[in-house]
Amino acid sequence: MDSGVPPGASRQRPAAAGRIPLAVVVVDGDGLVSHWSTGARRLFGHAKDEAVGQPATDLMPVAGALAAEERGVAHGPYDTDPDLDTALDTGIEGGPELHSRGSYPTAGYATLSERGRDRLDVVWWVYPLVGPGPGRHLVLAADAAQFRRDGADGPDGAESRAGADGRAGDRRISPAFALHTEFPDAEALARRLPDILPNMSPADSGRIVAQVLELGYPVLEFSYHERVPVTPDWGVPKRPAGRGGLPEPLDGGGDGESRRAAPRPELDLEYAAVRERLEFLNEVSGRIGSSLDLARTIREVTSAAVPRFTDFAGTHLRAAVLAGEGFPDGPPDATTVWHRVWVEHNDEPGRWDDTVPIGEAIAFPEHTPFFQCMSTGEPVLIPRLSEEAGDRISGEFEKRDLRPLINHRSMLLVPLKARDVVLGFMVLMRRPDRQPFDDMDRTTGAELAARAGLVLDNARMYTYQENVADTLQDSMLPRVPPHMAGCDIATRYLPGARLGRIGGDWFDAVKLPGSRTALVVGDVMGHGLNSAAMMGQLRTAVRTMAALELPPAQLLRNLDDLAQRLGELYLATCLYAVYDPIRSELQIANAGHIPPVLVRAEDGEAEILDLPTGAPIGVGGVA
Repeated sequence: MDSGVPPGASRQRPAAAGRIPLAVVVVDGDGLVSHWSTGARRLFGHAKDEAVGQPATDLMPVAGALAAEERGVAHGPYDTDPDLDTALDTGIEGGPELHSRGSYPTAGYATLSERGRDRLDVVWWVYPLVGPGPGRHLVLAADAAQFRRDGADGPDGAESRAGADGRAGDRRISPAFALHTEFPDAEALARRLPDILPNMSPADSGRIVAQVLELGYPVLEFSYHERVPVTPDWGVPKRPAGRGGLPEPLDGGGDGESRRAAPRPELDLEYAAVRERLEFLNEVSGRIGSSLDLARTIREVTSAAVPRFTDFAGTHLRAAVLAGEGFPDGPPDATTVWHRVWVEHNDEPGRWDDTVPIGEAIAFPEHTPFFQCMSTGEPVLIPRLSEEAGDRISGEFEKRDLRPLINHRSMLLVPLKARDVVLGFMVLMRRPDRQPFDDMDRTTGAELAARAGLVLDNARMYTYQENVADTLQDSMLPRVPPHMAGCDIATRYLPGARLGRIGGDWFDAVKLPGSRTALVVGDVMGHGLNSAAMMGQLRTAVRTMAALELPPAQLLRNLDDLAQRLGELYLATCLYAVYDPIRSELQIANAGHIPPVLVRAEDGEAEILDLPTGAPIGVGGVA
């Protein structure tokens, strides 16, 4: 732009000043979305599953760039803003092949004014792509509102901004392109560019990055002729002060008060490091294990390590453990399926979502530190992952590029074990600007994993017992047909409490000759698996004797004799009825059970039937 620069103002800003939340989208040759980042979901409001495979022009205000139309044309609900410059020229030097129609990058500004949602102002950059992959356009977009926080009504604005000399001037912004080498830390800008392309293979991301650097780095031009390189930034949370560092050593004072003399620096540092780790383990022990719910326990274990001990923590569990099945058999191998059940980090929000999504099932390749940890059951420490090591590990995984996430980081893998069997493992990583893991950290991580493994095993056993009890109860409940001769039947089993849902209650309906139906309701005293097993035996006996067409009272006497032969602990109440629709007759016998309720169809009136109670099954000696 030609508007002047305030005297004394810098013509370039550091690269960090241009970090903004970005939406990243890749569009294929048919104009359909093939890649939709988390930032795109936040900006445009469409989830990844809804966007992938849909026409990009229906989701974003870049129809003119994708269709190679003339500038200044409105597309659907998006309107270009005449007050903001739309830079269709690259702004950099390039050969003729870069400036032929459809072969150069474009940038612009648009406003989304759909009914039912707030107005959205968007700045965007679109790059044409060539190569073997499906992608034909790379789209970067950002919310323009964040650039006018000083109170302007529009992006051009009569927005007041103070220059370096204190004088105010008008500001206009335009998206444009520039060589990344024009800015400080050009190499750092080039290295950070792959971060915006998560969940892509190294070949695809490398191809796209090379073309972006050749066509021009995305920048914002301000009215005072200032250009800022744009890098992805999802808002890094500030780490709490004083956490993760060592306490300052005490030293003597000269004010006359009695103070403890400071020990030697190396001893004080060692003492502080040990105390810090013990305090951390004590704090973690108090946070985890507060519930026997497996999912909640996993979240507690993973979240407890961030940010005090690590910057990233991911927990993986064996499929059998997560499904609540029995104890896993044997050590894991390359075919073992692991589920990534939770991820916690203090990096930019959304940075890990596409590459290491929660809920993913994966088998880890043999030649990786992850396989080494889960197969040996021992911690694996890599103080600093070099580019060569990070590239080698990333190369073992298809369709994902781990290099921007793991290179130059410190990595610690700790197994989650119970009874010497690996149930899962945790991946812990620290950013390059933090002290790398050392041997003391490995010991701390192993202790954390040992406590977490015990808690997870308790939760796993509880989940397994719940599944077994549910399966047993479901198998015990009858499958009563809704229609039988002369009557309709409806049933419902509703336990009075969660802990008492497995017990000896049962009901049944048995078809008898002569269009008759036998109805049974019983309750073995007590709860738990023993009561359920007793109930199964008594229910089978009732169905067998019902087929003999015994009168209700006689059937209950025979059931009482059987219960006494089975053991002294067999006590149950039972109500047995035989309904004859031909005679309109109902015969009922009661062995200590609560009486039935008769509800009349014509008026809904209910009454409790007055029946001889009788003694419970298993008492014996009583008529």
